[in-house]
Amino acid sequence: MALVRDDAGSLLAKAEAKELHELLAQQARIRFDAATGVGELRSWQNSLPPFLADVVQAGLGHVEVLLEHRLPYTPKRVDALLCGVHPATGRSSYVLVELKQWTTAESVGEDLVRVPQYGDQPVLHPAEQVRRYCQQLVDFTPMLAREADGVYGLAYLHNAAAEGWRLRQYRVDEYGRLYTRDERQALIDRLRALLNPDPSSREGARRAADDLLRAPTTPSKQLLHHAAEEVRQREQFVLLDEQQVAYTIVEQAVERSKDENTKTVVIVLGGPGSGKSVVALSLLGDLSRAGRRVMHATGSSSFTNTLRKIVIGSRSTRAQQLFVYFNSFIGEQKNSLDVLICDEAHRIRETSVNRFTKADKRAQAKRQVQELIDIARVPVFLLDEHQVVRPGEMGTEAEISAAATAAGCGVSVVRLDGQYRCGGSALYEQWVLRLLGLTHLPPVPWSALTRDTDDTYRVAALPGPEALESWLTAQNPGSGDTARIAAGYCWRWSDPVVVDGRKALVDDVVIGDWRRPWNAKPEKPVPGAPASHFWASDTRGFGQVGCIYTAQGFEYDWAGVIIGDDFVRRGDRWVAQRDRSFDGQVKRASDEEFPALVRNTYKVLLTRGMKATALYSTDPETQRFLEQMAG
Repeated sequence: MALVRDDAGSLLAKAEAKELHELLAQQARIRFDAATGVGELRSWQNSLPPFLADVVQAGLGHVEVLLEHRLPYTPKRVDALLCGVHPATGRSSYVLVELKQWTTAESVGEDLVRVPQYGDQPVLHPAEQVRRYCQQLVDFTPMLAREADGVYGLAYLHNAAAEGWRLRQYRVDEYGRLYTRDERQALIDRLRALLNPDPSSREGARRAADDLLRAPTTPSKQLLHHAAEEVRQREQFVLLDEQQVAYTIVEQAVERSKDENTKTVVIVLGGPGSGKSVVALSLLGDLSRAGRRVMHATGSSSFTNTLRKIVIGSRSTRAQQLFVYFNSFIGEQKNSLDVLICDEAHRIRETSVNRFTKADKRAQAKRQVQELIDIARVPVFLLDEHQVVRPGEMGTEAEISAAATAAGCGVSVVRLDGQYRCGGSALYEQWVLRLLGLTHLPPVPWSALTRDTDDTYRVAALPGPEALESWLTAQNPGSGDTARIAAGYCWRWSDPVVVDGRKALVDDVVIGDWRRPWNAKPEKPVPGAPASHFWASDTRGFGQVGCIYTAQGFEYDWAGVIIGDDFVRRGDRWVAQRDRSFDGQVKRASDEEFPALVRNTYKVLLTRGMKATALYSTDPETQRFLEQMAG
């Protein structure tokens, strides 16, 4: 989908008449129901006229141009996509173009650059950016994947002079090349080599654009094969008991969908560590290997980015594309996938909207659960209902089943009863549920619950944050074990500050004389601290306090949990205190919803540790209760 389509000559005329940027803004309002930002409007005004002039100068005024074309399964849009006929092969030829107004940039590592107007935040090298756009388009457009030699990419920095340009060293291939203002003739020569300048090819150019815009989008066979090999090399999974049952039920549903044209929703329920993600990744690898059109989606940026890094690794940005978000399917064709694996499905939101949608139109947006059901023949939802921690999250068995029934789908439900986190201790999971009032059974001391058992999981209530941190440090005498402290969202979360010329985290979590920073904020990197996505897995995460949004979905060996004043024990019950929370979204929850969200938050934090969990409460009465229950 493009905001504007026309031949290059006509678009240049509109640009020279100062109409093109207004037309793009108008189409953005129609398509996205949103106003265009000043920066984007300025980039259209400044970048499109010189680029289109060069296209026409190359004798390519007849080629079809798609401006702001959205790439499949992502909100990303490529600035311009030229559609024409290749002068040598006679086949359709597509050139993706990323336009930059930069005048200079400096390298800050492989594929990353720093640009003055963006401050300290590095960005992708323009050639790498357009390369990934090409790969995304090819991998999710089977028509192009069959003849991938017809897709090309280039970045054009029309303000940058070759003399002062310092990014000469970069990987060059058909998907990624870069041209500066002084290399304008080389750009023109490149375009003429990829697109036939003969005006008689006009009809072929129109046909190429039509074919692309009409082409079904779904993971290509090549991408699925590539991902299957990557997952196979990275992970070997053994499925046990109900895990294998869940896997087999999905497998059978996929076969039925093919043989009998059916549509089945599979719901897999399980607590923390029950193996939901093991099932998910086993399905992804095996279904990819079988050539099924399959993708993995979550509602968590941290979880998705960690899966991309750990399961696939940095070797393959292509295979990483199969790991997306729940809101990646806006406007995609129904049943374009065989299977969609929705991991951490308790994070499903009420609606599925993109960043262009105005707040006052959100009520009109499509329900996200419906969108996820629509996209695949077999949508698989893996969830823990006790991990709903934000207002608007509605991933429950009841909600998903109701949506599936309304859509005319069959429903299969599997419950995973095993416990593979928390040292495999089913007793510890019971203890947490009873401690927090998530079961009808009353709280019980850990020693009483484990008496006459061989349970080796350790639980401790410590008198202060210093003791908590010392206890965690003592558990890792060079053994390679991981330890983290996480806390309820009861302190403000500041942006990083500059100290002695360097960005630094702020010690927001203050308890007496003990001070520690929260983990780094998303999109606000700090030298020496891991990105928020990787706080739980990067060794540098110790020394920062993790929040629910960086801890959820992960595990570490030794867990320290600080229960703040948003959740206190009074007599024989828990009391949630809205005025002690700094979580802006949760504070806006209803009186009925707020206590459940806070309770679930601590349930998640208390079930991250594989070997042991130590607790501390900032509230004296609650601390006394924890000491009794941990004894």
